[in-house]
Amino acid sequence: MRTFRGGLLIGLAVAVAVAVVAITYERYDTKTLKRTIRRGEVLCGVNTGLPGFSIPDDKGNWTGFDVDFCRAVAAAIFDDPTKAKFIPLDANERFKELQNRKVDILSRNSTWSMSRETSYDLYFPAVAYYDGEGFMTPRSRNIDSALDLNGSKVCVQAETTTQLNLADYFRANNIKYQEMKFAKLEEVIKAYDTGQCDTLTADVSQLYALRLNLGKPGDHVILPDVISKEPLAPVVRERDDDWMLIVKWTLYAMINAEELGITSKNIDEALKSKKPDVMRLVGTEGNYGEELGLTRDWAVRIIRRVGNYGEVYERNVGSGSKLGIPRGLNQLWNAGGIQYAPPIR
Repeated sequence: MRTFRGGLLIGLAVAVAVAVVAITYERYDTKTLKRTIRRGEVLCGVNTGLPGFSIPDDKGNWTGFDVDFCRAVAAAIFDDPTKAKFIPLDANERFKELQNRKVDILSRNSTWSMSRETSYDLYFPAVAYYDGEGFMTPRSRNIDSALDLNGSKVCVQAETTTQLNLADYFRANNIKYQEMKFAKLEEVIKAYDTGQCDTLTADVSQLYALRLNLGKPGDHVILPDVISKEPLAPVVRERDDDWMLIVKWTLYAMINAEELGITSKNIDEALKSKKPDVMRLVGTEGNYGEELGLTRDWAVRIIRRVGNYGEVYERNVGSGSKLGIPRGLNQLWNAGGIQYAPPIR
């Protein structure tokens, strides 16, 4: 009798465990790719308005580095970059709205950190932009280094890694400051531009963009100090591997294309190439696209419709843009930077 009862209890425990696993799998197996194809567009969460990265014009047309990445994903799936719908999200709502499936992907200057992956059940497939936190201050203050910011009133957006890095830096260097925190980025900029604070902290790329919105951009200087690592990456939900792989390899295809010298202007010539690494990228050798659930020419679609990584960088934030941000760490690994993609093979 004891043996029978023991076996029954073990059997029940196993059944419960299997049921829990099944429920968990059902909960997280979101099948984003299938829903996206059915819907006919990619829902992309972006910044509410950050020049160079994601900003709408007066007709609602979006442009920017992050916007182009979403278009690249749409091009890979649909061969049509216009099948990306942009949904502006504040910093404090972006991860929650991704969890709630309001968007399929975040392409919204979001820093990849351990706690964000573990606490929100999210995944950062790859680094799209290597950044770091910095400071902007009026040129009239004649400050050359962040170490000279003692006694400053610093504007910062609340509930961000920026706010945490700010506290760490000033504490580590035994510098006093007054934190002026605001919930929304627009409030941060307004407070700085109206003199409520004499220093603004944000990611360096963001500082270049925000400076354009000030009343007199030329009166403000971005200090050379970078006080943190801010790997900015697209974000997807965990346990949705098919979708995660498409997002990851869309970025890697763009980086590999730049390294191979393949651009939106010479993509047709690349299709005739007999170089093995080029052939694998453009789909004339191998079935790498099909393994992603896409077509053989998935990377060709991306490059032709949107461009390689360098093209996207230059027209949005680089020398060909109003921001003029040097490539720096975002230069390719063989050109002095650390931007690097695994091979397609």
